[in-house]
Amino acid sequence: MVVAGDDALAHRLAAELRGVYGERVTLVVPPAQRGVQLPVVGRARATALFDRVSAAVNRASGNGNGGGNGGGAAGASGGGDEPSGSERVVEAAELTESALAFAGVERATALALVYDDDETNIRAALTARRLNPRIRLVLRLYNRRLGQHIEALLDQASALAAASVAGDGTPGAGGPAGGTPGAGGSRTGGNSTAFDASTTVLSDADTAAPALAATAVAGTSKVVQTDGLMLRAVERTPPGPGQVADPGLCTLALLSATTNDPAGADGSEGSGAQGPQLLPDERAVAAATGRGIVVLENVSYSGPELGSGRGVVPWFGSLLSRRLRWSFAGLVACVIGLAVASMLVTGEHPLQATYLTLLDLFAINDPAIGQPLGRQILQLCSGMVGLLLLPVLLAAVLEALGTFRSGTALRRPPRGLSGHVVLLGVGKIGTRVLARLRELRIPVVCVEADPDARGLALARRLRVPVVLGDVTQEGVLEAAKIHRAHALLALTSADTLNLEAVLSARTLRPDLRVVLRLYDDDFATAVYRTLRSAHPAALTRSRSVSHLAAPAFAGAMLGRQILGAIPVERRVLLFAAVDVGGHPQLEGRTVGEAFRAGSWRVLALDTATPEERRAAAASAPGGPRLVWDLPSTYVLRPEDRVVLAATRRGLAELLGRRPRQRTGA
Repeated sequence: MVVAGDDALAHRLAAELRGVYGERVTLVVPPAQRGVQLPVVGRARATALFDRVSAAVNRASGNGNGGGNGGGAAGASGGGDEPSGSERVVEAAELTESALAFAGVERATALALVYDDDETNIRAALTARRLNPRIRLVLRLYNRRLGQHIEALLDQASALAAASVAGDGTPGAGGPAGGTPGAGGSRTGGNSTAFDASTTVLSDADTAAPALAATAVAGTSKVVQTDGLMLRAVERTPPGPGQVADPGLCTLALLSATTNDPAGADGSEGSGAQGPQLLPDERAVAAATGRGIVVLENVSYSGPELGSGRGVVPWFGSLLSRRLRWSFAGLVACVIGLAVASMLVTGEHPLQATYLTLLDLFAINDPAIGQPLGRQILQLCSGMVGLLLLPVLLAAVLEALGTFRSGTALRRPPRGLSGHVVLLGVGKIGTRVLARLRELRIPVVCVEADPDARGLALARRLRVPVVLGDVTQEGVLEAAKIHRAHALLALTSADTLNLEAVLSARTLRPDLRVVLRLYDDDFATAVYRTLRSAHPAALTRSRSVSHLAAPAFAGAMLGRQILGAIPVERRVLLFAAVDVGGHPQLEGRTVGEAFRAGSWRVLALDTATPEERRAAAASAPGGPRLVWDLPSTYVLRPEDRVVLAATRRGLAELLGRRPRQRTGA
């Protein structure tokens, strides 16, 4: 496996392939990025700030090991296991053809291009496909529409190469003849035409956004949504001491036994028996009295969701102010009254009386000389009303122009706003989270320092209030109504800003629910434990985008469709679509026999034909046809395709990769 990138996702993905799946990995990074990457500016400042907070918490608690420091959390997270795979690091300033060749792309099974720049990934993918038509490509692209076109283009190039191989019996350019295994060392050569050279385009923003949005909104809900399929997992607390929470459709995980203890386990993989248990069996669920659980609560299918905003064209009620609307109503009432009076005085037909009144109103009727006195008085009154109409019309025109002008401007938070989510940072991740929150009809206020940020256009289109300013400056969070907010989502690309914003917000609102985006997972664990110790009555969540996205990228490199991932405290549970054929752990077994506690569990059966699946992949109407609540006696057939929940190590074992060798008990 070859992984090329320039930020934390590349390192996390390489560690995932090496440590969980036991692959031989070549990591291509820019120079001076050989070690563990610190991809954020001001990281030293954030660490120093966090150390001061940790020291204050420890002094307040009266011990030296209560809140946890960065080193302790890192040690706990690591678990002390050595990876079973191997890693080779190649430094390259640019991902040129020679750099790809030196990294061994011509002999590799799969290549992941996870640079932060879409253009770099596309250029490298085209080069890699020419060097090795047999290689499986995984691209990180933010532009969804462009990603679909690039995926189709690269797959077409691979199909043409396969056709040429089948036609003359010789390998394509750059590809081995057939008997040489890939870099992973776990595949056989076989027939040269039977290779999986698929192209998968993923976005770390799309993968992490649902988990981030759900954590901020409800604090418990976790949503996986892909191709119209939506899985909703919910954390449930036990109804009372010694009781077990409602298991819902099925139990996905047991939460930490010390989840309510501020100084307890942090929920990582190194938490031991007190930590969370993924995919427990019925016996473990029955014995888990007093512990919270994560259950699969709702499964549904829905088409593509539209934005909830009204766009930049305001509706009629927002064109005119309330005073102008009342002014127009008064003028209409005057016209009606004058028309009725004219009808009574002159005896004209109602339509004729209304017509004469309007002519008098706009001063285009002949003077009522020689006509009855009542008609002359009504004409003078109509003229007076017409004089009042002129300034009202002028005011309406000016106000409408101002409304259209402000329709393309950013809105300010309205007075009295409460119960909203304050979203700090509308970059790549923040933009996706903003779209997800608005789909859920959640009120949002964005805070952004860059007036040219990527997500401001979306905020303007959805009519979302925005506060432009540096969150470290006094008064910015107050302008976002943080004192009446429901939650704070700190999603900037700088650990410094996220941590400082959360600390400032907690000063204003000690019970505020906060979610931090932190690149380094060990640092995120330490921040999580310390903030939880300092504010035990408030919900705190720290999330690493690379930690959430890496399992999906790793699964794609192994040729499996990872539908999504949900965080369970500091661990990750994956949802994957797997063909039963070729997996002895599934084929010919019942659903009950195929269940492996702590590893995988079959959730649904896809009854769609391969043609229907391809149509769904091409965004055609229809979508997946899934059967849920499968009986435990149903026998899985080789032609079946199932949706299952799996742990990272469980998925590695199911895919037939080399299992990770444990060094301890």
